[in-house]
Amino acid sequence: MNIVIVSASPRANSLTHRLALHLQQRLLADTTHQVQILDVREWKLPLLNEVFSTVEAAPERLKPLVSMVLEAQAFILVTPEYNGSYSAALGNLFDHFPKQARKAFGLVTASTGGFGGMRATQQLLLLVPGLFGIASPNMLVTPFVDRKFDERGNLLDEPFQKSVDVFLREFLWLGQALAPVEQEANLYN
Repeated sequence: MNIVIVSASPRANSLTHRLALHLQQRLLADTTHQVQILDVREWKLPLLNEVFSTVEAAPERLKPLVSMVLEAQAFILVTPEYNGSYSAALGNLFDHFPKQARKAFGLVTASTGGFGGMRATQQLLLLVPGLFGIASPNMLVTPFVDRKFDERGNLLDEPFQKSVDVFLREFLWLGQALAPVEQEANLYN
C-alpha cells in the first residue's frame, strides 16, 4: 500500500512534524508498505486557484506533489490544533485535488496542552467524508507532544507507544480492507 503521511503544520519548528517522523519510522520498520511524508512547509501552495486532477496538468514545480497525492492509497493526517480545528494548510492542500474516494484516512492530532488536539479531531471527522474518504475510527490524540518525541521523531514517553501501536494497527487494517474496493471501483471508471 502507498501511504502518504501529511505533516500539516506550516510552522518552521513544527512539533507535530516529530510525530509524523515517528509514524513514518514505525511503518517503514514494521511493514512493507511504501510510506512518504508530505510536509506542507515544502510546497508553498497558494490559496486554491485550480484543481490538479492529473500530473501532466500541474505546474512543473508541483508535479512531484501532485503525483504523491494522486498515487496515494491511504493518508495519515498529522495536524496541530489551531483555534479548535486542523491547520488551514491541510484544508488548502486537499482543496487542490479531486475527491479521495474510498481511501483510508488515519487522523492524528497533537498539541503541547493536555487535550492533544481533541477538538481538531472533530473537525477532521467532517473533512474526511467531504473528501469521500473513510476515516479510521481509532484516532491518535497526542497531548504534550513536545515531551513525547524529540526532533528526529524518537519516542521519549514509552507508555505512549501503546497508543501509537493501536492507532497504526487499526489504520492499516482499514487501508488493507479498502484496497480491493478501490481497485474494483477503478474497473468502472
